[in-house]
Amino acid sequence: MKQQTAFSQMLQEARLGSYAVAAFSAYSLESFQAALTAADNAGVPVLIALGERYFSNLRPRVAVGMLQGLLAASGTEDAYPLRVGLHLDHALQFESCREAIEAGFSSVMMDASGEAFEENVLRTRQVVELAHARGVGVEAELGGLAAGAASHEFEQGDEVLTDPKQAEVFVRETGVDALAVSIGTVHGMYKGVPNLDLARLEEIARRVDVPLVLHGGSGTPPELLAKAIRLGIAKVNVNTEASLAGVDAIQSRLSQAKAPHMSELGILSRSAMEAVMQKYIRLFQPGR
Repeated sequence: MKQQTAFSQMLQEARLGSYAVAAFSAYSLESFQAALTAADNAGVPVLIALGERYFSNLRPRVAVGMLQGLLAASGTEDAYPLRVGLHLDHALQFESCREAIEAGFSSVMMDASGEAFEENVLRTRQVVELAHARGVGVEAELGGLAAGAASHEFEQGDEVLTDPKQAEVFVRETGVDALAVSIGTVHGMYKGVPNLDLARLEEIARRVDVPLVLHGGSGTPPELLAKAIRLGIAKVNVNTEASLAGVDAIQSRLSQAKAPHMSELGILSRSAMEAVMQKYIRLFQPGR
């Protein structure tokens, strides 16, 4: 019988409840605080996602220490990892997954979607074996998203929609806890009108028995998010829109005549990011 991780339990509960867990990219104290406050105010679970791309900002062990400190200060240590998860996002390297697992992350994403199918299966299965031995959940991706406007992690990328039949084989052969699918969203902000292939999503959901993940939540219309969640999406990643809000808040303050103190900029960015995160939490819960 497949081991259930805290990550898979969180997403399975979301799938059964017809809502999606927000995974907010975080790379600083302010972004961690914004995600935690937004989720706490709404009374919902949340995933804080540190991308491999942002290891220059935070290494996994530092991220774990930061989160533990914030939870301890609020008296909610017991929330980890069932209500608050720390997730490694888009790891291209096995060693990055190992580092996050050993540091205490509750889940990791091995992203070998740019490789051939057989190589994706092999590399993902290796991470699953290591992670599940530690009770850590694993997400993988099949297909690929195009790079939209203002994307930071993915400045280039070609759209490759997920093949439902391949998805069924991939999940069975890797033992992943969640599968990120490509159905028309983009990394970053949309350059044109969003067009999600919901029929493809519906077929994938019929064929696989694990929660599905939608990357590229920023800018996706609410009605499309609601339909995707009803069809099986249990986790949605948001990065660019929250980042842009934080940057805009800082730029607005810097345009004023009196120079700000550095501490003020952190607070401004946190408030701006939190507002965006609260908006998406509400959008991800159409059935609640």
